[in-house]
Amino acid sequence: MAIHDFPLQGDFIELNVLLKLIGLAPSGGAAKAMIAEGAVRVGQTIETRTRRKLRAGDVVQLGDDTLRIVVANGTDTS
Repeated sequence: MAIHDFPLQGDFIELNVLLKLIGLAPSGGAAKAMIAEGAVRVGQTIETRTRRKLRAGDVVQLGDDTLRIVVANGTDTS
């Protein structure tokens, strides 16, 4: 099982974009297909919304991979 921390730049990131950026999906279309098939969990719930907004503190699971959304160091919150 691999655990990845994703430093969030801004208020949120969409689920399909995250999967593509972190390299768990080779393309946006593949990310959308994985989500639609019910292969992705956010928290303990299967997530089927491709554009689900993820915020700091959310945890995403895909197979043996866990992604933790964390606040990026140096992020301006003003």
